[in-house]
Amino acid sequence: MGTRNFTAVVEFIFLGLTSRQDMQILLFIVFLSCYIVSLLGNMLIIWISNINPRLFTPMYFFLRNLSFLDICYTSCVVPKMLINFLAVKKTISRTGCVTQMFIHMSLGGTECYLLLSMAYDRYVAICSPLHYANIMHPILCIKMAAGSWVAGLINSIVNCVYILQLPFCGPNVVNHFFCEAPTLLELACTDTSLHRTVLFFCAIVVAVLPFFVIFFTYINIISNIMKIRTTKGRQKAVSTCASHVIVVVLFFGTIFFMYLRPGTVHVTNQDKMATLFYSAITPMLNPLIYTLRNKDVKLSLKETTGKKIQYNGYHWCCQPMQK
Repeated sequence: MGTRNFTAVVEFIFLGLTSRQDMQILLFIVFLSCYIVSLLGNMLIIWISNINPRLFTPMYFFLRNLSFLDICYTSCVVPKMLINFLAVKKTISRTGCVTQMFIHMSLGGTECYLLLSMAYDRYVAICSPLHYANIMHPILCIKMAAGSWVAGLINSIVNCVYILQLPFCGPNVVNHFFCEAPTLLELACTDTSLHRTVLFFCAIVVAVLPFFVIFFTYINIISNIMKIRTTKGRQKAVSTCASHVIVVVLFFGTIFFMYLRPGTVHVTNQDKMATLFYSAITPMLNPLIYTLRNKDVKLSLKETTGKKIQYNGYHWCCQPMQK
């Protein structure tokens, strides 16, 4: 077997969302606004749930994790995208590209399992309210949150180890606005069928498995909600789950579109829109969904802005659903 001579790619060039120069400034303003709203909204949830004793519950412990994760998630993609809107040459080094992909995949996997942890919390609150305080104790919640971060990290390591072995010898033009694994695989100078299989298998473990567990969890939750005697009790149960269900549908829907299609199928514009949605739009919507639909958060905001809350140290109080 002869030696192949090629020049290794040291940087990649993004095509971005559009090639129209007149749209660059408009897109910059739109997504800068989305990024600011995302940062402020998620920081607000972290702040308010840390200072108000009303929100010292497992549910808001996981929500704080989700808000912090969303800050990291959108910050991994959006700042570079904003810079490229104003840049003449939209480039990123190979090291920077792999780093961005690694962080993005790690955070994406973490969010899948964190949403699963939040579903389990709602399941215990509604289906086993009398045992809620014993089951959802702080140590278990910390283990579940830590497990979510570890699962995301392992997913990213497995995928990136395989992708780092690929030779990139040109072209180096990425028809995307950031380094995402499916798009990057198209630029490799070798067969990537094994790598696509690994990517698909990891998506099954990290995304499909948690989604179906969440799905069957909510079947049990709905079954128990129907058994609640009072209309007020049923409405309260539905209200406490509605925000989480909306976030799950928005996040997993776009993840499945990107990572669970046949390897030969690739529709660039749809890929960009799907990635843009779960990387930039969903982190902005999450705090809005949880604040607009959550009475506890709205009440805590009123209390915090209306008067100073006496904070005497962290404690854990549980608020299960009453049947």
